[in-house]
Amino acid sequence: MNYVYIGKIVNTHGIRGEVRLLSNFRYKDKVFIKNMNIYIGKDKIREVISSYRPHKNFDMICIEGYNNINDVLKYKGSYVYVNKDDIILDDGCYLDEDLVGLDVIIGNDKVGVIKRIDNGKQSLFVVKTEKGDCLIPYVSDIIEKIDLDCGCIIFRDIKGLI
Repeated sequence: MNYVYIGKIVNTHGIRGEVRLLSNFRYKDKVFIKNMNIYIGKDKIREVISSYRPHKNFDMICIEGYNNINDVLKYKGSYVYVNKDDIILDDGCYLDEDLVGLDVIIGNDKVGVIKRIDNGKQSLFVVKTEKGDCLIPYVSDIIEKIDLDCGCIIFRDIKGLI
């Protein structure tokens, strides 16, 4: 099974077993849905989401079969994953994990390789180049094409991008 990290359970909420996740996963609407299988902790314990709601900076979920705060305390501080095959994305949408390792093409030149994607208020590609790492905004306006078959991302040739 290919696991994709979607967040971390940072606390419980209330007394009825709801947990508070901190997540910057790009496609929350595809994973935080009723009856979605999630895998919690280093042992990847399979659980099922029974309900979801956003609350402030957090994603609140209830897990099927848990109705008490004492039942979910064991998951506090645990990482949460989903099976990559369970995520159904629209055409033209990609998981961050699919883009890591792709060649970065600007103009007609290969300038580096995607090392990782940092998600925060602004998502950034961290590109490994010959001169060291550089950052490129993860913005659709500057991406001409993502080609997983050829293993590259083609960016618009913007002066000062690299």
